[in-house]
Amino acid sequence: MNIDFGVSSACFYPVETEKSLELTGEYGFRNVELFLNSHSELSDEFVEKLIGIKDKYNLNIVSVHPFASFAESFYLFSNYYRRYTDILPLYDKMFEVTGKLGASFFVFHGAKLTCSISDDEYCERFRHLIDMGKKHGIQVCHENVVHHRCESPAYMKMMRDNIGDDFKMVLDIKQAHRAGFSPYEFIDVLADSIVHIHISDRNSEKDCITPLKGVFDFPEFFRTMEKTGYNGKYIIELYEWSYETREGIADAYDNLCKLAESI
Repeated sequence: MNIDFGVSSACFYPVETEKSLELTGEYGFRNVELFLNSHSELSDEFVEKLIGIKDKYNLNIVSVHPFASFAESFYLFSNYYRRYTDILPLYDKMFEVTGKLGASFFVFHGAKLTCSISDDEYCERFRHLIDMGKKHGIQVCHENVVHHRCESPAYMKMMRDNIGDDFKMVLDIKQAHRAGFSPYEFIDVLADSIVHIHISDRNSEKDCITPLKGVFDFPEFFRTMEKTGYNGKYIIELYEWSYETREGIADAYDNLCKLAESI
């Protein structure tokens, strides 16, 4: 089975962004999801530094994850409309940087469950962000995140039905589990919208551990996604506390590649 794996720079957080990108190159991970962690990392000088590291290791930056995810409810989806319009230039700059880095996808968390605006208004604002991203040659993609509106397949489907084919999503295995859903529930209703996938494993004690160290059935998952026609990347996304060594991530990457060849 021909599958492309990659690693998120989030695995190395709180190591600085440029050093995290360097680490992905040193470990031989060609496909990368890059977390930008501060406003200064949007500067032309800093972006050129990232591009230099990317070129040095021949990296493929697949997606960009912004530092503003924690505040998207407050900035983008509150009833105070001026706050929404005032923050749009920051997102336009992040979309511009995403394009400059050669990434295809911008990962978006969206509003928390407590968000007070209507579903129609939510979709309208997200549609506008999608259109802004298009101007920079990127797709703004909504991730399923626990305690957020899009934690459920039903809400994601509502957005897809409202927005249409422009709606794209990032499927995160651990976030689905945390919200009480199987990733297959998202696949059943949103397979055509899934363009990017975050993978991790889990066991009886932790809901995020290194792939192939827990109970998740990766062969079944890969076969299911192949049947849907998915041709995107599978990005290992872990937290600093969820693995023992960085070498363990490299081992997981290698073992996933071997597994894919054997399926």
